Formats: sequence, C-alpha cells, structure tokens
Amino acid sequence: MDGLVEFKTDDGAVVAVEAVEERSGSRLVSRGDGTVQAARTFEGALDGVRAAAESALRVFRDGSLRPDGVEIEFGVKLAAETGAFIAKGTAEGHLVVRLTWSPDASGASSAS
Repeated sequence: MDGLVEFKTDDGAVVAVEAVEERSGSRLVSRGDGTVQAARTFEGALDGVRAAAESALRVFRDGSLRPDGVEIEFGVKLAAETGAFIAKGTAEGHLVVRLTWSPDASGASSAS
C-alpha cells in the first residue's frame, strides 16, 4: 500500500483512499499516521475521469452501432497532487466497455 490520501467532498465530508505514490521529484509530507491531505476536492480529482467517460460514451452512442446500453468501467487511481487517473492494468490501460442491444419486438414476433 502506497499510503492514504484524504479528499474532501464539496459538502465537506472526508473520503480516505489508498493512493499511489507520485513519481515527480517532490513528495508530500504526511501526518504522523501516514495520511496526506489532497490538493483537490474528491469531485475535482475525478473531473478528468468523468470527461473521459463522457467522451467514450459519445463514441459508442453516436457511432453506427447504436447500442441500447453502454457500460464503461475504468480502473482509477488517486494521487494527492494529480488527482484521479485511469489505472494501468495488464495491458496499456484499464478500460472495459460493454455494449448491449435489446431484441427488436417486431423482429421477435416475426421469428415465431
């Protein structure tokens, strides 16, 4: 475990998350218990992930596939200074996309 980072939400609640160590030249100073305070709010840290999800949804909804449902799963890591970013998994990044289509009611009745 790299440590804990406390993010405050816009309404003042505290969210403690396991965070990755930043690889930049600077290091945050933690309290005695190893917890550091995040430079952003929890919502602010997730802004980039939300923008990535919105962009991915546009790609799948506006294309020729026209699925009835789109499910996008990101692996997200949180860092005290940089906020949230999409986690690297076994491939170059962690992103799972599921597209679903419902059977057409008129097509189902003609198949009987």
